Amino acid sequence: MRNVVVVGFSAAGLAAAETLRREGYDGTLTAIGDEPWPPYDRPPLSKQILAREWDVGRLALRPPSDVAALDLDLRLGTAAAGLDASNRTVRLADGSSVPYDGLIVATGVRPRRLPGQGAHLLRTLDDALALRERIRPGRRLVVVGAGFLGAEAAAVAWKLGAHVTLLEPASVPLAHAVGAEVGRVLSQAHRDRGVELRCGVTVTEVAEDGVRLTGGEIVEGDEILVAIGSLPNTDWLAGSGLTVVDGVVCDEYCQAGPDVYAAGDVARWYNPLFGVSMRIEHRTNAAEQGMAAARNLLAGPRARKPFAPVPYFWSDQYDMRIQAYGYLRGHDEVAIVEGDVTGHRFVAAYRTGDRLTGALAVGMPPKAIRRWRQAIAVRATWREAVPEKAPAAVHPHEEGLPSGPQG
Repeated sequence: MRNVVVVGFSAAGLAAAETLRREGYDGTLTAIGDEPWPPYDRPPLSKQILAREWDVGRLALRPPSDVAALDLDLRLGTAAAGLDASNRTVRLADGSSVPYDGLIVATGVRPRRLPGQGAHLLRTLDDALALRERIRPGRRLVVVGAGFLGAEAAAVAWKLGAHVTLLEPASVPLAHAVGAEVGRVLSQAHRDRGVELRCGVTVTEVAEDGVRLTGGEIVEGDEILVAIGSLPNTDWLAGSGLTVVDGVVCDEYCQAGPDVYAAGDVARWYNPLFGVSMRIEHRTNAAEQGMAAARNLLAGPRARKPFAPVPYFWSDQYDMRIQAYGYLRGHDEVAIVEGDVTGHRFVAAYRTGDRLTGALAVGMPPKAIRRWRQAIAVRATWREAVPEKAPAAVHPHEEGLPSGPQG
């Protein structure tokens, strides 16, 4: 293997490239990125960058000297346009092509859009800087989508003095992911600060003076942020022979095809720790999976190791730090096992079947949730992990939550 190509040069792609060099690969290493910037951290875009607390220089994942030391054939500002797996060639948007012996797909995701013009998105550095310039005291910001990204942006805009309206189609924001009780706690944090949170409403398009709801109502705003989820960047793989179903489908080793691996937000892989196929859009997973994919590419079939992490994510909203371990979607039961939801300081545990599969903490020190990570990692049963004296659990069917597995 003398030509390895990494398509997508953000957190997952950078981790893959670093791991290849660290593990002794000394051949040609081509890194392709559609943005003109060297790898930078995305989570601060909706937090510190939007809040004007950081300058752009703090976003870099590595200093330029570290990137240079990788001795890359670096193609920034050029997107991949196609993959010829039979001839082992990646075709680029500029008309050139790059041969490979091994390929790591790390092309991430792109934001979903709404019909109409003039709305902001929040995925790239340019997106964040453009929105930041428009948020000022007294400006009216309408945020479509009360998931973690939309909620973070709403919290920052409120802090900056904007009048914020947050629109969400679900009856309880984030209920599908964290449960209705936790979702209500996070929702109340917005309402307590005067953010207008409207649930159960569907936005059909971006209009001239705001957004249009089903039924024709216009919700007025000076600025519109659309935060309604993401789509995996897999269009360039059409006709490649790779299986694409809401991401690049991989096995437990992150392998998607002959000498082709995938990592990060674009990868849907089988996680043997939970026994389900999952695609995780979180910064920590991107880096860990990039390393795992690179190691398995070099190791070959006999020495590969399954990628079986306990996923982790965090979010900052107002004065709340939210942290979670595990796979919370599709849970059967939630129990508040420490603290009190009314005080916004608690730990919630999640059951799927007879196993502890997740834990989420709000306003708690890191040590309060770390022990739950370990219990998830060793496949602890619910009975082993959750004391019988824990407060009454909340069952999805009682809360209007889906009970089956979710993406």
